[in-house]
Amino acid sequence: MKFTKPALTIPEQIAKLKARSLLIEDDAEAEHYLRFIGYYRLSAYALPLQQSAVPGKPFKSGTTFRNILDLYRFDRELRLLTMDAIERIEVAVRTVIVNEMAVKHGPHWFMDTVHFDASARNPRHTELLDRLDAEFTIPRGGTRPHRRHHEVFINYYFDTYTSPYLPPIWMISETLTLGMWSKIFDNLKLPAERKAIAANFSIDEQILRNWLHALTYLRNLCAHHARVWNRQMVIKPIIAKKHLSFLKSNDRFYAIAVVIHELMLRIAPLSHWHERLARLLEQHLFVDLKALGFSTNWKDEAFWGLIADSSAPSPATS
Repeated sequence: MKFTKPALTIPEQIAKLKARSLLIEDDAEAEHYLRFIGYYRLSAYALPLQQSAVPGKPFKSGTTFRNILDLYRFDRELRLLTMDAIERIEVAVRTVIVNEMAVKHGPHWFMDTVHFDASARNPRHTELLDRLDAEFTIPRGGTRPHRRHHEVFINYYFDTYTSPYLPPIWMISETLTLGMWSKIFDNLKLPAERKAIAANFSIDEQILRNWLHALTYLRNLCAHHARVWNRQMVIKPIIAKKHLSFLKSNDRFYAIAVVIHELMLRIAPLSHWHERLARLLEQHLFVDLKALGFSTNWKDEAFWGLIADSSAPSPATS
């Protein structure tokens, strides 16, 4: 079938929404957000508010434009909160890998294929070196970079040293993405080295491999402003044995929130990330928790540490 839908002006978009029984309290406000957010982007948040989850169907009685906007704002706040935690996890993971491997094998261990799975099905070491050669505009083998790098410390290395042709891993680490670190960890040849790295987070190395993959997927969703609310996750985290009692499904945001909290307990035990998550949900009571994978009593799970201790003194008397 040939696509024949025309582009609509913003007044036409407003008229179309009204024709579908959406209540628009302020046309000027709606025009502003349609101009700078977009009809199509907001439509993803409108689907659950329609009489049928099919694009273009009428809205449920009493649904307003601000209801859609509130869902959009909530999702944005959730992405920002998620990115804050993933940033800490990313820095921690790369630091642990750098420390474990550099002390054992030297500052340029990443250049040696002996540390990586070299099978034809998994040529990720070549991918890593290709990525670094492109980052530093330097052909494989040791000639000078074609242009200056945006990081001063990288330029310092090339201005000062001629060998090895790439900087040490602690410099390299600042230029690699979480996705690359996930691949590096996944591709380490010796299980003993993966276990030593995973031990820093008190989890099994196979689980950490999977979790880094799932976190990379979620990080990319957030970084590209994709919807997290009401999304069925494509890359799903393995459910650890310690979480089986309260985590029954792994295809919604809640499962990755469990992963984030578990890692944050190791990385930043004084962090209030889980409390900020609870506050965000409390501030947006209209949000359907099931669409995120949360149960109505999720805060009662001891794992989250959100249950008030009745024996503890209150702030007023402490």
